[in-house]
Amino acid sequence: MRFTQLALATLTALSTSLALAQGAFPSRPVTLVVPFAPGGGTDTGARLVAQKLSLKWGQPVVIDNKGGAAGMIGADLVAKAKPDGYTLLMGNIGTQAINPALYKKMPYDADHAFEPVSLVAELPLVMMVNPQVPAKTAKEFIAYAKTQPGRLSYSSSGAGGSMHLAAEMFKSGSSTFVLHVPYRGGGPAMADLIAGHVQLAFATVLESSGHIKSGTVRALAVTGDKRVPALPDVPTLAEAALPGFNSISWIGILAPAGTPKDTVDKISADVREVLAADETQRKLTDLGALPKGSTPAQFQQLIANDRKRYTQIILDKKIGID
Repeated sequence: MRFTQLALATLTALSTSLALAQGAFPSRPVTLVVPFAPGGGTDTGARLVAQKLSLKWGQPVVIDNKGGAAGMIGADLVAKAKPDGYTLLMGNIGTQAINPALYKKMPYDADHAFEPVSLVAELPLVMMVNPQVPAKTAKEFIAYAKTQPGRLSYSSSGAGGSMHLAAEMFKSGSSTFVLHVPYRGGGPAMADLIAGHVQLAFATVLESSGHIKSGTVRALAVTGDKRVPALPDVPTLAEAALPGFNSISWIGILAPAGTPKDTVDKISADVREVLAADETQRKLTDLGALPKGSTPAQFQQLIANDRKRYTQIILDKKIGID
């Protein structure tokens, strides 16, 4: 009888210890690597989510911007980090779906380097020009660009990113030539559009809506299949000039491959919880993002589907790195 009671007490203690261990994450600060410079859509979304997770976890979620090489420098840092949940990546459609289709060599195995955790938001893109450009619509810009062959340029967050690919799809569909000028993130790319060093950019509504509303840049069209609540008067590129055009970005959290499943599942559930909060929904929607949490499996499927889709687009439109 005493043995049975002792065994039960031991099992209870072990169960309690395991439960405490499982519920202890995070017990110290978590680093969320943003593989682009501050100020872009991926960075803006990451900071909002990090703030909400910090409050929920009672631990700091520290943003670490590691820009360069179309996001591959920051992604590589996470791919090689200890798989314990304390170093995470705020990836996007460029780092996870487009880069593997554009680059023959990458510093990590894109298929096996990460554990998808949760989608965070879809990020519609907007086609913008510096106000000195005479075009007021997408059709007018196409006509203007055809009179200025080789004289116009566009900025992007880096070769291979969603901004770059959307612009190349636009060039291909409109039979125009605009020179690509890559930067180390959406923030610097936007700054040079505002300064007039480039004439055109495709960027997320999340990072550009404030500049559009202040008049420092002019929006011509959004690139998704429907208009965006944050910019209701801006038409889609499909309705304004190029029927069938559709290019939308997204951001999501990933962990290094090998991170324990229970840790991945906890982070995923917590991300979905903070995204479902009314305040988070309102803030992201007002900025031009579409908050969309997901399970790890759903996020993995999205990455696989978009990689297949953009690989075909890149092949069909003969899009390359310039």
